[in-house]
Parts: sequence; C-alpha cells; structure tokens
Amino acid sequence: MKLQGLPPEALILLRLALVVLSSALSYWLTRHLLVRFIHRLAERSRTDVDDLLVKYGVFSALAYLVPLSVLYYGAGFVPPLAGFLTKLVEILLAPAVALIITRSLSVILELYHRLPLARRHPIRGYIQILKFLVWISAGIVAVCALLNRSPWVLLSGLGALSAVLLLIFRNTLLSFVASIQIIGQDLIRIGDWIEAPQFGADGEVIEMTLYNVLVQNWDKTIVSIPTYRLMEESFKNWRGMERAGGRRIKRHILVDQTSVRFLEGELLERLRRVHLLRDYLENKLREIEEYNRRLGIDTAASPLNGRRLTNLGTFRIYIEEYLKAHPLIRKDMTLMVRQLQPTPEGLPLEVYCFVADTRWVPYEKVQADIFDHILAAAPEFEVRIFQKPTGFDLKEALSGGSPGFRKDSAAADPDPRSGPPRG
Repeated sequence: MKLQGLPPEALILLRLALVVLSSALSYWLTRHLLVRFIHRLAERSRTDVDDLLVKYGVFSALAYLVPLSVLYYGAGFVPPLAGFLTKLVEILLAPAVALIITRSLSVILELYHRLPLARRHPIRGYIQILKFLVWISAGIVAVCALLNRSPWVLLSGLGALSAVLLLIFRNTLLSFVASIQIIGQDLIRIGDWIEAPQFGADGEVIEMTLYNVLVQNWDKTIVSIPTYRLMEESFKNWRGMERAGGRRIKRHILVDQTSVRFLEGELLERLRRVHLLRDYLENKLREIEEYNRRLGIDTAASPLNGRRLTNLGTFRIYIEEYLKAHPLIRKDMTLMVRQLQPTPEGLPLEVYCFVADTRWVPYEKVQADIFDHILAAAPEFEVRIFQKPTGFDLKEALSGGSPGFRKDSAAADPDPRSGPPRG
C-alpha cells in the first residue's frame, strides 16, 4: 500500500509517530551505548575529573539533548505540528539545560573540596544558591515559552508579588546573608570545634550548607543548626585555642582552712629537703630574717610578730614550681596558682596554666596527672583537702582515730624533672 493513498490525517500521525520513535530510539542508543562507552573510558583514564562527571551523571544529563535535537529537526517533517513540536522542545530544553548545569556545579564543588582553601572558605552555600537560581530561571524560561511571552514581562509581573516571595523565601534569604557573613568574616570553617549550648551542639563542624551547619558532637550525634539562627545566637569557636597551641587548665581544689598554719619546726626542715623548694625557702627565709632584724621585731615573743611563711603559701609556690618544671606545660603562656574567694566548703586553690598538647585525650591525661600529684603532695605540707564526710570518716570518728598527717613519710618524688608526673 502506497503512502500517497493514505488520508492526510493518517499521514500526519504516521510521520509524527516516526519522529517520536526516532527521538526515543536516539535517546536509548545514546543512553545505553554511547554513555556507557564514555563511562568505561572514564574508568580507564588516569584523571579524576571524568570520574566525577560520571559520578554526578553529567553525561547522562547530556543524553537528553540528543532526543530533543531529533525532535526539533524532525518537526519539519510534520508541517501541521511543526510549531507544536518546536514549542515542546523549547519547553523541555530549559529543565534539561538546568539539569546539566546543576550537575556540573556539583562536580565543581567536589573539585573545590579537594583544595586546602575549601576548609577556610566553603562555597557549598553559594553553589546551592546558584542551583536554586538556575532552576528558577529554567522555570521562567519554560513558562514564557509556553505562553509565548518575553521573560521580562513575567519578571515585571512578579514585582507585585515581591512581598509574598520575601515571606516564602525568608529563611533562604536570611541563611544566604548569614552564609556570606560567616565566610566573609571567617567565623566558622569545616573541622572547627564549636560550642552552642542553646542548640545542643558541642563538637566538630562537618558540613556547611546554605540552610544549615552540621555539627558532629563528641558523642557522635549530629546537630543541624539553621545558618541564620547561628548568627542570631552566640556560639564559641575553639579554633583560637588550637591555633595558639595551648589548652587551658582552670581547675581548683578546696583546702580546709583550719589546716593553714605558720611554717616552722620539723615541717620546715622537711620541706627544705624538697628540690623544687630549696632555693625558694633559702631566699625567702633570708629575706624575712633581714626584714625582721632591720625593724627590730621580736619574733620569739609571739608568732604574730613580723613576717612568717605558711604551709599553704609554700604549697602554692611548690605547685607553681612543679608546673614550671613540667615538660608539657607552656611556659610562655599564663601560669599561676591563686586563691579564690573562701567558701563554706573551703578555700579554693586554683591552677591556671596551658597544656602544650591541645588534643582532648592527651590534655585530660596531663591534667589528671597534675592534680593526682597535687592531691598526693598536700599531706606533706600538712594541708588538708576538703571533702564532705564519708563512711570512712564516720568509722574513724567512732573508733576514736583521726586521719592526721603522715609526718614520718617521705615525699613521693616532688621533682617532675626526675621522671614523669605520678598520679
């Protein structure tokens, strides 16, 4: 049967079917033969860029252009429907191009993350904004192609809806502005340790997007914080501590104030044999003796006459010297042992210094070793550490005993230079 004998309507439908089938066949051949062949070539190549193009499906997105091209050029074979097919191609071309662009942006973001600069200046938020604008533009172009209107006409009409659009995209706009502030002022980087108690965040920043900041807490939970809320509220960034190379110890012990007394007699002689205190005591005793003699003070008449050393003050100096001799304590940063305001539980004696290793586990070990030594050394100065009574204390009281001090015991290695700190 000859085609010329067919009715015009049937001939148009036949040509339309041939164009549509050609378009579908071209897509199948491109997707299942050409794209797969390109993927195999990418696997064998030495570069990583083509692997990323395969990973994010850029070649698969490009395959949509082939059937659209066949449909566009095949519209000439169906004159009555040429306008409709051309318009259909124009409408479908906008999302296809948008898909190619957004997937290519994902490849660019992946390549950027491999640069050292990415930790300091993340651009994921900007890429998300670009993707959003690309899809918005594609939608506008598709609608304008459908209505046969210029995009500027549609955009001018959207001006009246600006208030509604601002309300709908309020969080997006706020997050975009907050992302610019965070990146521009270098407030947060990937890998920073931040602390935001109001959001339950205390851990490392693992991702920064346009809408949120993901923080992995130290208990391995993940907290998502809206970017604009992070700028509205306060947060603490520990990057300065890591950059300075010193992590602060700021902890105190409570001293029983009734154990504070003047340093004299057998206790003074015993402490003179402590290596870290030898020079201090010699110089201080000489200074006090000269002061009292110059002013004619009779120190034998009353212990309150003149200047005297105390066991707590000497204990404080000993802790300072111990910290100065410690190999893991920064000597170029603030180092002091101070008294705080007395409390009903005792007199706080605070250690304030910086550990050279900022990592969490080594830092905690150094801190524990230091306070182990301080607690063990306190009885050698006849300084009692305050704690609430325990069952052992009640048992000792009922039996008529008392804890007392081990005056006859030898000090346990008061010099940290002779060995590692002991707990």
